[in-house]
Amino acid sequence: MIRPIFIALLITFSSTSVFAGIKIPFGEREVLNKVYDLPNTDEFKSDDGNFIDLATLHKEYNIAYFLPLYVMEEPKLVIFDQQRDAFYDIPQDKIDAILASQKLKKEELNKLPFYTRYGGKIVAVLIIAALIWGVIPSKKEEVEAKDI
Repeated sequence: MIRPIFIALLITFSSTSVFAGIKIPFGEREVLNKVYDLPNTDEFKSDDGNFIDLATLHKEYNIAYFLPLYVMEEPKLVIFDQQRDAFYDIPQDKIDAILASQKLKKEELNKLPFYTRYGGKIVAVLIIAALIWGVIPSKKEEVEAKDI
């Protein structure tokens, strides 16, 4: 009973008309990741009155926003205004002054997560390997019945 229902659902959802309007985005995009929440003091306030934080900004090539294939530009530290969803690229000496005032190490903050750096490549290779594995015909061994 479950098998016919599963087959019917599979045929319905694998129809090209169902997925004709779906477009998978791929290409280059800038990614902004908040890495440190600065204290909400007047020292770390933007001109708009919003509090700022530290974030990394890098450019990557990805598929569907969750499969980063490679990093096109290495990350750099920027100032991030979360309320406006905007970043400010300020001079490096000001970033260094903020890091020194908070006793932070630049090397620890300015790095990419493992998945962004390598995970997307691993997942892409596994998907390609699964597709190739599915195309290769399997050889079944025939077992001969022995007379007793």
